[in-house]
Amino acid sequence: MIELNLPPYPCKLKQEKDKILIFDELRRRYVTLTPEEWVRQHFVAFLANEKGFPRGLMGNEISLTLNKCSRRCDTVVYDRNGRPLCIVEYKAPHIEITQKTFDQIVRYNQVLQVNYLLVSNGLTHYCCRIDYASGSYAFLPDIPTYTDL
Repeated sequence: MIELNLPPYPCKLKQEKDKILIFDELRRRYVTLTPEEWVRQHFVAFLANEKGFPRGLMGNEISLTLNKCSRRCDTVVYDRNGRPLCIVEYKAPHIEITQKTFDQIVRYNQVLQVNYLLVSNGLTHYCCRIDYASGSYAFLPDIPTYTDL
């Protein structure tokens, strides 16, 4: 896997038959290591270790129903009352983040109505704050800490 624009962390890897697996601390199990999963695990570690996001308030592969179709958010961050606060969408490092990526996360937000949207391919990261009162949004220069959300 390639080096990301994220701090390294001591990931747990193992080989099972012809697959390499990485331990997902949020799901508490090994999952197949794909380029997108590499980004997810590094980004979750970054949020927890560098930005103070409590691991117990984050979930990976969270199911939701959108227009009668089942979808999954890559990561959802919750507030201390269990309400969704932030959605994170990951792409593999070789996938460019485009308007299509933002359209995808905005569709998920139609269901969850969070205040923050994060998108990362491990090399480039975007954070957007939604202001429902004014019906606007703003891209932030940095990803805030959990206490600043």
